[in-house]
Amino acid sequence: MDQISRRNLLKAGGAFGVFTALGATVPAWGWNSAQSVAGGNLETVPPDLVWDTAADPVVRRLFEEEGISRIEELNALLRPWHRNDQPLPPGLPADLAAFIEGAKAEPAWLDRAKLADAYDFYELRGNYTGLLYGLGSGIMSCAIPDEARAVYHSKGGENMRDRVAKTAKLGYDIGTENAYAPDGEMIVTCIKTRLTHSAVRHLITTSPRWQDGGAIPAPISQRDLMVTWHSLATFIHRTLGAWNVPLTAAHSAGFLHLWQVTAHYLGVEDVYIPATWADAQAQSDQTLDVVLGGTPEGVELAEILLGLLADVDQGASRPALNAMARYMVGTNNAGVSIADMLQIPKNALWDNGVRSGWPSYVAMREGGTRLPLSNKLYWTFDELLRQGVLWGLNQGPPSTIYIEMPTANRSESSYPTPY
Repeated sequence: MDQISRRNLLKAGGAFGVFTALGATVPAWGWNSAQSVAGGNLETVPPDLVWDTAADPVVRRLFEEEGISRIEELNALLRPWHRNDQPLPPGLPADLAAFIEGAKAEPAWLDRAKLADAYDFYELRGNYTGLLYGLGSGIMSCAIPDEARAVYHSKGGENMRDRVAKTAKLGYDIGTENAYAPDGEMIVTCIKTRLTHSAVRHLITTSPRWQDGGAIPAPISQRDLMVTWHSLATFIHRTLGAWNVPLTAAHSAGFLHLWQVTAHYLGVEDVYIPATWADAQAQSDQTLDVVLGGTPEGVELAEILLGLLADVDQGASRPALNAMARYMVGTNNAGVSIADMLQIPKNALWDNGVRSGWPSYVAMREGGTRLPLSNKLYWTFDELLRQGVLWGLNQGPPSTIYIEMPTANRSESSYPTPY
């Protein structure tokens, strides 16, 4: 099999449409701690210069001193550990156990009443959020160049079904009533995700393919985490508003708080976590929108993801999924289609049908009007919501999905032939 490098991928970029993000000028960082859950009145360090100062040294030591086989043993030890109140298994290195115990600590600003409101929100709007997680945020992540590159060249890019299933576990756990309660699983899921991120950071910086792209820093910085956060929380909140889906003040505040707590447990420093939706939108404008763009890696990942979704949900055709994805991700602030950046095929019939039919569909659902079951377009909408689209990728209950530290990058044999 011919070898391809990131440089060769980029040389082929002319065939892949929009590369605005690669040449975009990211605005100077301007963020005061007063805009965050940390409070105060301090200017913050640019988050692209900060990674995970607690997890990274521990994981780096594991790789350098204890080795791959030991990390595989630790993954196996941690596999049965899944409840928030569950004691750690014996046999963990002291620094790893200390990191986990520290990471489990509850932030002083956590509000259980708001978390209860968040669950009420999920019960009422979980159909929309499930669809937006999959066909909105999931596809948008492919248009975040740094995220697409990291996924593509890491072990996750080799088996996207497994990678998406692990992402879906986080999406499932966050929507449970007891997510952050003692008998829930979300704290453990977040901590295991932090360890995974640290392992990816360590491994991918040794990848010749990653370094072949030039002086690329380690992935999954604090900025990268918040960019992804905005592609989920801020994007969904803004989209529900654009769809005229009514949210009570309590539901809106609860959904925000749920994602604030999630950011904290995923290792985002409190000074970067927005305090209000207005602060979140301001940070999103500064971090997410300016980097959206197409890359060869992102184009391929979007194609793989939509193919997986089509395989899972046999009730929806691929053109229908493409049209829904195009509608869900929308445009950037300049009005450029994010789906065009990812080369998602157009289909005039389905594109026009979704664009004109979805607002009516939402209005009828919100108004309690019975849907015309003979209408194929509305049936497709309802089927996509019912399936939750993304969750079918689990191929089993969430308890069978294990989030673990990878011990290698994507294998050379798994790369496709050159574009």
